[in-house]
Amino acid sequence: MGQQTVDIRKTFSCPVSTLFAHLSEHENLSALFAPAKVRRIRDGEDAPNGTGSVRRLSLPVGAPFEETVTLYVPNERIEYTITKGSPLRNHKGVMVFEANNGGSSLHYTIVFQGKLPLVGPLVRVALDRGIRKALDNLRL
Repeated sequence: MGQQTVDIRKTFSCPVSTLFAHLSEHENLSALFAPAKVRRIRDGEDAPNGTGSVRRLSLPVGAPFEETVTLYVPNERIEYTITKGSPLRNHKGVMVFEANNGGSSLHYTIVFQGKLPLVGPLVRVALDRGIRKALDNLRL
């Protein structure tokens, strides 16, 4: 039940502000985490999707779980962790946004452990494939 890591780097032709605005909106993350449905259930302290905001992820199978944004720096960084439910532990997601020759880049890292054997590696593969595909299809 070792630590699992998803590490994705992707460039986009849109400005950082456009990319950040899209990926910071909780409901837009449904595309990244399909087939999960994502919905903000609590507004943040500094912005609706900012620090302290909570989103619920509902999957077709299994109980829903919640993620809480722990750091929100507009157009720079979002950090979050699972705070309720999930077969994962020691979870941390980090999105780092940077300007890149008139466009933007995203470095998205998720680290976690599975609570049971094989859960972590299976979730890592599913997340990595799903997020990469969704980001490749993202049109902003």
